[in-house]
Amino acid sequence: MLSNSTNVGEDYLSYSKGIIREFLHRHEQNIIFIPYAGVTIDWDEYTVRVNEALNDCGISVNSIHKSKEPLKAIDRASAIIIGGGNSFQLLNLLYEYKLLYLIREKVLEGMPFIGWSAGANMACPTLKTTNDMPIVEPASFQALGLVDFQINPHYTEETLPTHGGESRPMRIEEYIKTNPGSIVLGLPEGMIIRKYNDTFRLIGEKGCKVFKFGMASRWIQTDHELNEFLHNNSSNEDIDCT
Repeated sequence: MLSNSTNVGEDYLSYSKGIIREFLHRHEQNIIFIPYAGVTIDWDEYTVRVNEALNDCGISVNSIHKSKEPLKAIDRASAIIIGGGNSFQLLNLLYEYKLLYLIREKVLEGMPFIGWSAGANMACPTLKTTNDMPIVEPASFQALGLVDFQINPHYTEETLPTHGGESRPMRIEEYIKTNPGSIVLGLPEGMIIRKYNDTFRLIGEKGCKVFKFGMASRWIQTDHELNEFLHNNSSNEDIDCT
């Protein structure tokens, strides 16, 4: 689960290539890419961009939008990658094409899953902690539920001196007050969370900020801290992908 695709001043996906290559080792044969979050980018162009970025890793992807039978494409895949863009559009199309339950089932059975930005939001129980504008209305806010916490990608505490609106931490505080059983991880750009069975790795230099109702938010910097926090503060988010 990647906060973002590209760090400022770097090539597309460059900061994450090593992790992606390691993660997809022995799963390179039939990787399905889901470009549905792309709104202002053509999906063919989006797929070319991902393939060009991962080519030197020996990885190529097949986009699901080229398949006449997307359910069969997911069922036969060796791995799934979901790109960033608009989370509402992405989830809307996953529901429209009836892919959500099957993706969840395959990943929970062991199929590797990678998502960045909106794709990382899909790994959560819901899309409620996305940063995106609701340009369409999905059938539900329920997402894949591959983890039992929420992610806020592109997390930042920067504010504009001439802007009087709410900061990102304030928005997340609103969320946890109205969803007191949920945990949110604010994931800054350049950060990756890797899940293997029930263990998590926090990859990157910035750490992440954890939010839970009734507790002071705080920064976490190590795998041990993250796993201890999640173990001691389990979320009770309901997951229903039907």
